Amino acid sequence: MGFIARHRTKLSQAIGLFYILLFTFSKKKFETEMPVLTGMMIICGIILVGSGIVGRLWCAQYIAGRKTESLITEGPYSVCRNPLYFFSLLGGTGVGLCTESVILALAIPVLFAVMYPVTILNEERLLMGIHGKLYRDYVSKVPRFIPKWSLFHEPAKYVVDTRIFRREMIDAVYFAYVVGLFEMIEELINAGFIKTFFVLY
Repeated sequence: MGFIARHRTKLSQAIGLFYILLFTFSKKKFETEMPVLTGMMIICGIILVGSGIVGRLWCAQYIAGRKTESLITEGPYSVCRNPLYFFSLLGGTGVGLCTESVILALAIPVLFAVMYPVTILNEERLLMGIHGKLYRDYVSKVPRFIPKWSLFHEPAKYVVDTRIFRREMIDAVYFAYVVGLFEMIEELINAGFIKTFFVLY
């Protein structure tokens, strides 16, 4: 598990590439046999992708590269200790639904459940070591992952490092890029430019 935490970024990139290849060279069984189902999957997927993007932008406004150095407890961090990961899960699940494959859709939350709990625990230990009692008090009040919206509070004003926020903003819209890529690949498949070799449900 320590290996996953140390190499999470590279593992995520490798898995993401493999995921795209699976999508590219597979025919989606339900796309033609159950168009109502796949239509609903796309609608739900777009809603989740939009929610994930907005949520990650909201988080980026607050952390702006200071998640470790400063203990952020306002805005999205007032309702959940890991809102960036929560909204990433929403966006990732939305991307999975937009593939029109049940297998690819389910793969996202399963992979998240394997990789990210370890990362979250490691970050919590780090923050506990840095902030001590301040972080313990925060942990005692705010849930780790599922937001508790009744706890929400935010400052009237908040200073943001615009350069860092700009980089975070590009990362936040990554989900939209992937959905666009899948749509382009699907059109290339339908036009006969890409050959599929297997079927995914």
